[in-house]
Amino acid sequence: MSILFKGRAQGAHDSVVSLPQKIQMFFVAHLRQALSSLGEIWRTPVASLMTIGVLGLSITLPGTLYILVKNAEQVSAGWQQASEISLFLHKRTSDAEAQQLMKRLSLWSEIDEVTYIPAAEALEEFKMLSGFGDAIAYLDENPIPDVILVAPTSKHAGPTAARLLLDKLRKEREVEIGKLDIEWLERLHAFLSLAKELVTIIALLLFLSVILIIGNTIRLNILSKRDEILVMKLVGATDSFIQRPFLYTGVWYGLLGALIAWITVAILLFWMESSIQDISALYQKNINITGLDGHALLVMLGCSVALGLAGSAISVQRHVKEIEPK
Repeated sequence: MSILFKGRAQGAHDSVVSLPQKIQMFFVAHLRQALSSLGEIWRTPVASLMTIGVLGLSITLPGTLYILVKNAEQVSAGWQQASEISLFLHKRTSDAEAQQLMKRLSLWSEIDEVTYIPAAEALEEFKMLSGFGDAIAYLDENPIPDVILVAPTSKHAGPTAARLLLDKLRKEREVEIGKLDIEWLERLHAFLSLAKELVTIIALLLFLSVILIIGNTIRLNILSKRDEILVMKLVGATDSFIQRPFLYTGVWYGLLGALIAWITVAILLFWMESSIQDISALYQKNINITGLDGHALLVMLGCSVALGLAGSAISVQRHVKEIEPK
């Protein structure tokens, strides 16, 4: 070793960096590179806004559809709890036998509530709701039998469990006909299952396109800084040090895109509120769209940042290593 570098080497051995200092230097270096990448985005506003807008709108569509499907599931769950089984009794069944049947059914663990509707009361209700009151007045006898409405418990209110309960109720000697109007609910569940699959497929396709777009954007950034990367490698910079600013650029794209997506979803749901209220009036049920809360924002942030980081990582791992000084 020459005299010129002897003292410098000795000084390097004497200066030992402690662990807290290493941790502090690590975070300071990452913070500096993160802010530097944010500055690069700020210096190219048009191109950056286009990339952020694509990312935000790509998350907006599956986010909106997911919230709507989730609320539809909650509404259908409320309808499912209100499903009832109608038991039409034999004409020969007396009031005493009907009361005994009600007592027996009230003891069943599958049943939550039992309601008895006499034939006369059922006829009056039919006259009022059907609009055929004048025509029914010409009948010699009441064609409507006594009816017992059975409300299953929440555990047995699903389509499969309710059908099993209906088969069991039909075996009672006083019951002539048992009816369960749940076909529409099964169709609704099938539609919601199809909707969830479509949301998943659309989200995967849009997420893949976002990764490709961000990867191409980062590739162009790397190629535009080829000379700068060559100089950094000549002075000893590692690949990880060179890659970090580009990775942070992908993170910033994802973070800003998620904020745009969350704001856009809120605007869309607000715009659709009048149509949703019209649908709720048709079904006589108050429907309030929920789900656009802090948890939804965190999910959007996580997905968007992951997409931005994935796209930038794929591009960085390939193109930074290809730039080597000759």
